[in-house]
Amino acid sequence: MKLKTVYLVMAVLGAAVPMSFFVAFGAENGISLTSFIAALFANSAAGGFTADLLITSLVFWIYLWSQRGKGPKAWPFIVINLSIGLSCAFPAYLWAAMKDHSDEVVR
Repeated sequence: MKLKTVYLVMAVLGAAVPMSFFVAFGAENGISLTSFIAALFANSAAGGFTADLLITSLVFWIYLWSQRGKGPKAWPFIVINLSIGLSCAFPAYLWAAMKDHSDEVVR
């Protein structure tokens, strides 16, 4: 399978899997940003994952801005990061940045 296809599949999975959790949270708790943020830091394990994700997202944004003019525009991937998550935004960026004529294959 071509690497570009793997990135696309991972971006789709990176959207679908987190969204299933977000929808379940919304069904249980309603649409409440306050409740959602409280749940992100509900205990030390959740807080650690949240902090890790926030730091990694910041690094991704810095990388995107450092690549201005060399790759895809940064803002769509920042919007994806903020609205869906890094698990979708990062592989989507790699997919968009990869040249179509690439022969790289996942073995």
